Amino acid sequence: MNLASLIYTALVVLQVGIIVTGGAVRLTGSGLGCPTWPQCVSGSISPVKHQAQGTLHSWIEFGNRLLTVVLVIVIIASVIGAYRWGKGRSDWKMIRLLAWTQVFGIVAQIVLGGITVLTKLNPFTVSAHFLLSIVLIPTTLSLRERIFAKARTQVLPTTKLLIRLVTVLSVIVITLGTVVTGSGPHAGDAQAKRYHIDPRLISWLHADTVIALFGLTIALYLVIKVSEPLDVRSFIGKKVLLFLAICLAQGAIGYIQYFTHLPEALVAAHLLGAGLLWLTMWNIGFKANVFTRK
Repeated sequence: MNLASLIYTALVVLQVGIIVTGGAVRLTGSGLGCPTWPQCVSGSISPVKHQAQGTLHSWIEFGNRLLTVVLVIVIIASVIGAYRWGKGRSDWKMIRLLAWTQVFGIVAQIVLGGITVLTKLNPFTVSAHFLLSIVLIPTTLSLRERIFAKARTQVLPTTKLLIRLVTVLSVIVITLGTVVTGSGPHAGDAQAKRYHIDPRLISWLHADTVIALFGLTIALYLVIKVSEPLDVRSFIGKKVLLFLAICLAQGAIGYIQYFTHLPEALVAAHLLGAGLLWLTMWNIGFKANVFTRK
């Protein structure tokens, strides 16, 4: 693996990984393990001995902050790399925009993370913190794909429309998932506020949108199978099947965790699945030139 591949692959992995580690903070009740910001406790950037929040909780929260530091380093490297490997290319302006989006995005994440701590894990800020990661994931993937000039193709208007619909529905599914999270247990701290929404009602609404997403994705695959040329069927069809498999796995995990009263391991797997689902969906749209012309 060369340096460019290492940097941009790490960028994508870390953007997804930060969702998982953030979830670990919440699932272990460590959301206020470092009760101040930007310091962990007053007078110390890192946890201290005999901290009131407990050693384990404080280091879990601090570990998530450390991962953010690693992500900052990789982002700086990705911006430098964009100027080294992207300058002079036909899509140089877009590469530069995507690279700087990483900088502005991580700054926003750090500020929003601080607000989340200072508001004692208000569910609105917790949801916004997660959704900002969801916004940044496609920009990291797009940057990586452009740096390496990965193959792309054109699809028919009907396929393009269905991809857009599946993308929008994916956003709705993920957004409703954050509302489910903000309404149920695993708030990150026993005293954290919750959305004043019936957890059962919002969970079933979330499940219904997942079923709709699964059905619409099957329709997309069938349209590709019967109408697109052989090379497009092979190139895009395989990616749609992967997305379909992730949807099925996410749905299964969602139902199991609901009926088993949300065990932490399954909730963590569901969080990882959400990141992979969105990453895979955006990859389909990017490879099919649905979101950009060039």
